Amino acid sequence: MDRIPFGPTYSEMLNPELIPAEIRKKALKAKKTDELDPLNLFNITWKDENNRVRKIVLPKELTRTEANIVVLLGKEFPSGSHKVGPAYATLIEGCVDGSILPGKHTILGPSTGNFGIGVAYICKLMGYEAVIIMPDNMSKERYDRIRKYGAKLDLTPGTESDVILTLQRTYELKKNPKNRPLAQFELMPNYRFHRYVTGNSAIEAVQGIGNGRIACFTSAPGSAGTLAAGDEIKKAFPEAKVVALEPYECSTLTTGGRGQHRIEGIGDKMCTLIHNVLNTDFVALLRDEDTVQGLKVIEDGADVLAEKGVPREKAVALRGLFGVSGICNILGAIKMAHYLKLGPEDNVVTIATDGIDRYPSVLKDLERRYLEVEPFVLKRWAGDIFFRIDREHIYDFRKMEDKEQLFRQKEKDWLPFGYSQEYLDSMRRSEFWEKEYALVKDYDRKIEDMR
Repeated sequence: MDRIPFGPTYSEMLNPELIPAEIRKKALKAKKTDELDPLNLFNITWKDENNRVRKIVLPKELTRTEANIVVLLGKEFPSGSHKVGPAYATLIEGCVDGSILPGKHTILGPSTGNFGIGVAYICKLMGYEAVIIMPDNMSKERYDRIRKYGAKLDLTPGTESDVILTLQRTYELKKNPKNRPLAQFELMPNYRFHRYVTGNSAIEAVQGIGNGRIACFTSAPGSAGTLAAGDEIKKAFPEAKVVALEPYECSTLTTGGRGQHRIEGIGDKMCTLIHNVLNTDFVALLRDEDTVQGLKVIEDGADVLAEKGVPREKAVALRGLFGVSGICNILGAIKMAHYLKLGPEDNVVTIATDGIDRYPSVLKDLERRYLEVEPFVLKRWAGDIFFRIDREHIYDFRKMEDKEQLFRQKEKDWLPFGYSQEYLDSMRRSEFWEKEYALVKDYDRKIEDMR
């Protein structure tokens, strides 16, 4: 391929109605008929064909909270996850800057799954060879999807909590000037995409729900890209609380913990470089098994949930919408709604990164481990996971002196990769983040000029 297929600007990803009508029409058709048509780049958005944010408000019979839990749904993005957005943003910024050229450079994608799938997909559409570097103990569906898109796999030992090894491997491979990493943990296009596109989509999603404001935003940091949405949410609603969610078994931000866990795509034993800890108000811990069992309840427990008072049609409507990390985010949202004592006018927003299609093998493994998963077991899990009021393991980071712990963790993680103390110190000031965010307009101009 001798030229780059250009896709949308940041503004068009947020507001697809800005895309020329003929291109938008063809892109929507391609989404249904040809997954590998480059026009699918113009389907990278939180919005549906009617330009409405794809979301669901969870039934209060399930959440047992007065607050409205609003979940943005990522499964309808091209490749099946919203992670394709930051993958595209990082690649297109490199393209318009002239630092990444088709036919000359191979793209590296360090990931625990969804970002790697997104990188493989975007590279397929834009004509780049890709190598996805990820742990060797992730769900089978992730590897299959990456191979389907024609990328190569470079597997490192461990699970989602060993992502630091994928970073080390990426740094080895990028010594070859042919290789260009789309490093989601450290490159700012990830931050820009989520602050601009996800943040403003979340603000739009609550219009007409409750008081139309966001009281709390919860997200588990893998790369911490999604957490950047909280920066834009706070700009619109200064009272909003931004909450990072961690596995109880790998509580790096709160305790420096480095354990193994089962929540694929989060809790990666670091404070990522692009994590703006200035806007992190709380960190809450979730037990990994609750997220997997919770997914099983949602997928196969409609009758059980109906017995517990959830209208059966609402329980059935939840099937297929979430993966394990999505359940983690939902449980975190419910936990914080209780903790903050939110009322019926208050909205908590969270994200479902992907859908069930990436987790059949995870649920099979759950069934293997428990031997029997009968309705009475699902009933117990539903009670233990969704219906109890849980205010445990919530850590308050609102005071600047408490944030020092997070800054120190970031230094510990990133000084060994060659970042200077001066650069890390600059992240302690909001001006750093505003300057990075302002580049959205610059890149929109460059994309429009070059395509």
